[in-house]
Amino acid sequence: MIAAKNVSKFYESAGSLGGGSTPRTSVVALDCVDLSVQKGEAVALMGASGSGKSTLLHLLGGLDAPSSGSIEIDGVGLHTLTDAALSRFRREKLGFVFQFFHLLPTLSLLENVILPGRLNGQRDADLLPRGRELIARVGLAGREADSPDRLSGGQQQRVALARALINKPVLLLADEPTGNLDSASSASVLQLLAELVRETNVTLIMATHSAEAAAITTRIVRLKDGKIAAA
Repeated sequence: MIAAKNVSKFYESAGSLGGGSTPRTSVVALDCVDLSVQKGEAVALMGASGSGKSTLLHLLGGLDAPSSGSIEIDGVGLHTLTDAALSRFRREKLGFVFQFFHLLPTLSLLENVILPGRLNGQRDADLLPRGRELIARVGLAGREADSPDRLSGGQQQRVALARALINKPVLLLADEPTGNLDSASSASVLQLLAELVRETNVTLIMATHSAEAAAITTRIVRLKDGKIAAA
C-alpha cells in the first residue's frame, strides 16, 4: 500500500534581517526515511515533538512534497501527479482525520459527512444513504440535521471520522486524532476507530503521542530527529 524510499524533507530557515550576513540554513525534518506498509495494516508513528512524525504523515497524504526521495501509494507515485491529479487522488483514495475536527459550522452533520463525496462529483442519491449509514455507525443516528456546535468534542471527532470514510478510501491518515479530547472521549473514539479499520480493511497510518492510541495499531514506527529509530 505504501512504499516510501529515501524520503527527506528540508525547510529553509531565514537569515538575519536588517542587512545582516547570517546565512540561510536548512532544518532537517526527515532524513532518508524508508517505510513500507502493507494493505490492511494499522501503523502508529510515534516520537517526541519535532521527531518528524507529522511531517511524514503529511508527505504520505500528498499534503506536502518531499525534498528528495519517492512515495508510492497504492501503486501510484505521488511525484508523477500534477497538482490537479494529486487533488483528485487524495479525494478518491485517502481519508484524513486531524486533531481539530474542521467541521463546517454552517452545514448539518449529514452535509459535513457527504461533502468530500460532493467535491468528488458523486450524486446525492448515492451519498445521502451512505452518509446516514456512517452517522449511525458512529453512534449519532437521528442527529443528521444537527449543527456541529451541538456536539461534544468526542462526537465531533466521530463525525470527522465518518466524513473521512465517505469516499471509501484505501488509506486513512490520522494526525493526533485524540489530542483534543478528554480521556473518556479518547477511549470511545479509539474503540470506534479500531472497529471501523477492521470492518473496512482500510490501511491506517496514525501519528500520535498517545500510548493508548498506538495500542489499537498492529505496528509502531518510532521516529527520532527525522529518522526511523525503530519499526
